[in-house]
Amino acid sequence: MESELKNMNSNPPTSKEERPLLKSESDVSAAIEELDKKFAPYARTDLYGTMGLGPFPAAEKVKLAVAMVTLVPVRFVLAMTILLLYYLICRVFTLFSSPHREEEEEEEVVQEDYAHMGGWRRSVIVRCGRFLSRVLLFVFGFYWIPERRPDPETICSEEGETDKEEPERPGVIVSNHVSYLDILYHMSASFPSFVAKRSVGKLPLVGLISKCLGCVYVQREAKSPDFKGVSGTVNERVREAHRNKSAPTIMLFPEGTTTNGDYLLTFKTGAFLAGTPVLPVILKYPYERFSAAWDTISGARHVLFLLCQFVNHLEVIRLPVYYPSQEEKDNPKLYASNVRKLMASEGNMILSDLGLGDKRIYHATLNGNLSQLRVFHQKEE
Repeated sequence: MESELKNMNSNPPTSKEERPLLKSESDVSAAIEELDKKFAPYARTDLYGTMGLGPFPAAEKVKLAVAMVTLVPVRFVLAMTILLLYYLICRVFTLFSSPHREEEEEEEVVQEDYAHMGGWRRSVIVRCGRFLSRVLLFVFGFYWIPERRPDPETICSEEGETDKEEPERPGVIVSNHVSYLDILYHMSASFPSFVAKRSVGKLPLVGLISKCLGCVYVQREAKSPDFKGVSGTVNERVREAHRNKSAPTIMLFPEGTTTNGDYLLTFKTGAFLAGTPVLPVILKYPYERFSAAWDTISGARHVLFLLCQFVNHLEVIRLPVYYPSQEEKDNPKLYASNVRKLMASEGNMILSDLGLGDKRIYHATLNGNLSQLRVFHQKEE
C-alpha cells in the first residue's frame, strides 16, 4: 500500500508539459476519493468534507457565520473560565504537598504526580475534576450522554470471562480513540491517569492538571537496556492499579491513534502485558453535520467547528470487566486481539489492520493532493 501511494507522488515532472497525472481538478478529486477508500478508518465523511475544507452549502455557511459571532465567543469564555477555575482548585489543594516521584538511573525525574496523594484534598481534586469535566462537555454541546451497559450474560468472549463471582479491580481501562474529547469524557466518568508526552507536564494550566490526574509522561524509548521505557512504566502502573484500590486507575487507547469512529485498529499490547483484568469502554459520536472525530483536520479548525454546533452527540457503551484466561495472560497479543474483537462486535465497528504509519502516509499524500486542488481554484479565480 505504501509503495502504491509513493508511486502516485514520486518522480515529479521536470516541466509543466510533462505532468501526466492529476491534470485537472477532477483528477485530483478522484485521487482523494481513492485515498479515502484505501484509508477508510481515517477518512472524514461528514458535511464538512476532507480536512474540514468543504465545499460548504450556502445554508451551512450562514449557520457557521451566525454561530461564530454568537455561540463561539460565549463557549470559549466559559471553557477558559472552567479551565482556570480547576487549575486554581488544583493549585490550592496541592499547596504544601510534595508530588509523588519515580526516578531512574538515566533520567532525573521520570514521573511526578499528585495522584498518589491521599486524604480529603485528593477527594476534592477528583470530585471537582469529574464535575467540571462534565460541565465543560456541556458547554461544548454534549448536553446528554447516554450510557449503555450490556448484560454480562449476553456477551460471549472467545477466551476470557466477563463476569466473576469474586470481582477483581481492573488494572486498566481501554477505549477506542476518536477525539481529544475522549479524555474529557473519561475524566468526568472515572478521572483516570493517561499516557501523555512529557512536554504536557510543563504546559501552563494543563501541566498541573495532568499531574493531578497522575499522567504517565513518556518519550521515545531509550537505547540503553537499563532503561525500562514506556512499556515498563505503563506495565508497573497497571499492576499497581490492579493491586492497590487507592492507586490511580490508568486509561489507555490501545489503537495508538485516532480514527473516524467507524473502525477499530489493531491493538498495541501495552495494556495487556500485565495480564490483569481490563475494563473496555466504547465511545461513539453520532453526527448530522460535523463529526467530532479528530482526523485529517487541524486542531484549531476542529475546535472552531465543534463550538459552532449547537448540539453534539456522544454515546457510551461500558462493557463488563474482561478477565483474561490463562492462555491470554501468557499471550498478550491474543489477549489484546480478543478484547478488540469483543469491542468491535459490541460497538458495531469494522476491524482494520491499518496503523499509525498508514495514517501518516494518508495525511502526507492527502496534503499534497489538496495543495494541487488549491492551485486549480486559484487559477479559476
